[in-house]
Amino acid sequence: MIKEKIGGDSMQGSKLYVGNLDYSVSKRDLEELFLSYGEVRDVKVFEGKGFGFVEMSNTSDAMKAMERLNGTSFKGRNMKVDEAKPQQKRSGGSRRDFRRNY
Repeated sequence: MIKEKIGGDSMQGSKLYVGNLDYSVSKRDLEELFLSYGEVRDVKVFEGKGFGFVEMSNTSDAMKAMERLNGTSFKGRNMKVDEAKPQQKRSGGSRRDFRRNY
C-alpha cells in the first residue's frame, strides 16, 4: 500500500476506526457525518459495541476527517477516530479443557 505524507503524519490507508460511539449510532449516521470530509466508500457499525469503521475514497480525505473529528462530540459522546489497523491473525492453538476430573 502506498503511504501518503500529509502535515508531517503518514497514514497507510483510507480506513478509519471510529470508537466511543453511542450504541444508537447507525451506519447512515456515520456516513452522513463523514461525507462532510470527502467521498465515503464503506461504513460498518457494530451494534451494541460502540465502534465502527469508515472507509474514505482516499488517504487525504481520511486524514482530514480524522484530524477534524477525533475527540469531537457526536450524539453525546466524544469520538475516537484513528487509522484502522490491520486485523491480527489469531493463533489457531488448541482449546484447553479446564474442567477438572475428580
